Amino acid sequence: MLPLEWLEKNHEAVVRNLADLVAIQSISTDGEHGPEIERTATAVCLQMRQAGLQNVEVLKVGGSLPYSYGEWLEAPGKPTVFLYAHHDVQPINYREQWLSDPWQLTRRDGRLFARGSADDKGAIAAQLAAISAYLKTEGTLPVNVKMLVEGEEEVGSKNLMQFFERHHEKLHSDVIVVCDTENIEVGQPCITYSLRGIVTANVEVRSAEVPVHSGMGGGSLPDAAIALNVILGRLFWDNGPLPIPGYYDTVRPLTEKERAAFKRLPGDLDTWRKDNQVLPGSRLTMETGLSPYEQTWRRPAVTVIAQEASSIKSASNQVLPSAKALVSCRIVPDQQPAEVFQQLKAFLTANPPWGVKVNVTEVAGPVNWWMTDPNGPAFEAAMGGLRMGFDRDPIAIGCGGTIGFVGPLAELFGGAPALLLGIEDPASNAHAPNESLHEGDWKKLMVSLVHLFEGLGKVPGGKVK
Repeated sequence: MLPLEWLEKNHEAVVRNLADLVAIQSISTDGEHGPEIERTATAVCLQMRQAGLQNVEVLKVGGSLPYSYGEWLEAPGKPTVFLYAHHDVQPINYREQWLSDPWQLTRRDGRLFARGSADDKGAIAAQLAAISAYLKTEGTLPVNVKMLVEGEEEVGSKNLMQFFERHHEKLHSDVIVVCDTENIEVGQPCITYSLRGIVTANVEVRSAEVPVHSGMGGGSLPDAAIALNVILGRLFWDNGPLPIPGYYDTVRPLTEKERAAFKRLPGDLDTWRKDNQVLPGSRLTMETGLSPYEQTWRRPAVTVIAQEASSIKSASNQVLPSAKALVSCRIVPDQQPAEVFQQLKAFLTANPPWGVKVNVTEVAGPVNWWMTDPNGPAFEAAMGGLRMGFDRDPIAIGCGGTIGFVGPLAELFGGAPALLLGIEDPASNAHAPNESLHEGDWKKLMVSLVHLFEGLGKVPGGKVK
C-alpha cells in the first residue's frame, strides 16, 4: 500500500483521533483547566506513539503547561523537519450560539465542528496522519521529523522561547512547518509569508477614591466610564489612517509586485462581509482604496478587546470612580513594539477629560511582526506539495494574526525557512462559536504534507535554505 492509499483507507481513524483530542476541554486561558491540559498532552503523546514516532515524552520548562514531543530520526543525510502545533484551546464563548456540543466532533455540511477542530487540534491529527502514512506503509520517512505540540499557545506562548533555548540541541532542525494559518477560501491552498505583531496596553482611568450615589453626585462629579470612552473614542479612524501621531512613520509600503499580487486574489467586499457576519448597515473600515487583504495583512490596527467599569448584573446608581480597557495594537513591518507602545501611551494620556488620572501600562510581552521571502528549495517543496494535494496552484499570502515564535525560532535554528500552511478558512470561526474545519481541505492538507515530506527529502544535499 502506498502512503496516499493509506490516508484514504484510514481517514475515519484519523477523524476519530481528532474527536478524541477535541473531547478534552484543554482551555488554557482561565487557569482552571490544568488537569484537562495535562490529559491532552498525554493523549497527543499516545497518538504520536501510535503514528510511529520515537522518544515520545511530555516536557515542561519552569512552570509551563505541558508540551508533547516525539521524533523520528532515521533518515541520515536528509533534512530534519520541525513540526509545530498546539493542543490548548480557547474557552466556549456565546454558548447559546453553538449548534452542537463544542466538545463533540460533529459532521455537518462537509465540515467538522468542535472547539479546537481548526485551531489547532486538526493540525496535530493531520501531521500525525502524514507521518503514519509513510511509517505504516514503507516503514520509513523521506525526512527526519521532530514534532512539538505546545500547551499554552492561546495564552501567548509565554514559556516557549525559554523552552526552545533550553532544548535547542534536541529541537534543532533544518525547516519549520506550522499548520496554524488560513486559506483565503475553501479549496485554495495558501502559504503565509508575513504575520503582524501585537502590542497590548491596559488603559485605566481614575476620577475618585470611591463611588458616589448618582443622585447625590451625578452631573457634578467626573464619571470615569465616560472619561474612558471619550479617550477610547480618539482612536476612531473612519476610513482613514489611525489618528495616532507617528504611528505610520516606519510602516513598510507595499511593493508594486505585492500590490498587483493582492489585487489578483479571489474574493470581494460582499464575501468579506458575509464571511465575517457583518450586520447590514455597518460600514467596513478599511482605509480608502485598500482591500481587506492589504488592510489586515500590511497595515497596523487598533482594537479595544475588553472594557470594564462595573458589573451590569450588580450595577448600582453610582458615579463610577474607575474604568479600564485593554487596547490591542497589531503591528506590521517595520514598526517597533516599544515605539508603538510609547506612541499609543502618549496619545491616550494627553489632555484627559475633566483632568482624570490616566495610566497606560503594557500587558505581558509584545510580539514582533515577521516576514520572509517565500522562495528557495523549502518553499518550492511546499508549493509543489500543496499543488499536488489541492490540485490547484497555491498562493503566498499575508496574515493579520500573530504567531510570535516563528521569527525567533527560525533565527535560533540558524535561519531555517518557516513554512506556514493553511488549515483554517473564512468559515472556520476559530475562537468563536461553531468553530469548524472543512473536511475536504483537511484531507487535502494531509496529502500535501505527504508530498511535502517527499519533496524536502529530494532536495540535493538536504540544503533546504
